[in-house]
Amino acid sequence: MRPLFYLIVAFLFFQSCSPRLTPFTESLVRENRWTEDDFREIQFYLSQSITLTRQLGGSASEIVSGEIKIVNGQKLEQVIIAKGTPGVVLFSPAKNRLAIAFEEGSEKRFLMFGPNSKQGGRFVLLAKDWDRRSGKVTYDDKLYRVDGGSAYANLLVDLKKVSRTVVDARRAGGRKIGG
Repeated sequence: MRPLFYLIVAFLFFQSCSPRLTPFTESLVRENRWTEDDFREIQFYLSQSITLTRQLGGSASEIVSGEIKIVNGQKLEQVIIAKGTPGVVLFSPAKNRLAIAFEEGSEKRFLMFGPNSKQGGRFVLLAKDWDRRSGKVTYDDKLYRVDGGSAYANLLVDLKKVSRTVVDARRAGGRKIGG
């Protein structure tokens, strides 16, 4: 019975240390009055995997961050951004739009996220256009397709770290006449 007790205590300890990831929403931004500079201090995470795919024409095989696959005789380049991958804000091109980078390297390797009212204001992956099965996104100045499931990929934040308030306090010692 004792080993089970210690196992439960250890599980609860490690559970309390792990990040509590919460969807990043429009209401969080509004409540905290975050600015673009504030966004740069927040660590974002991806809620689900996103696979970017583009067809390579002819002999073009300059692959930087992806992998090449041959499907039905076609060369495809894929960039896979796994669930839970940490990302940072590069810039905010407009209100409620965030360019998030999930890898080092070129400043052009980012995806755009913005709030979706149908998903409770969560910041979801934005595409140039969505049809039922896929969307088109620009990544590293190249046009890629993402599957329809990627439309539900949203940003997560660790609220414990984001909500941590830093107070720079000092105590005034007073001031006397002639002193």
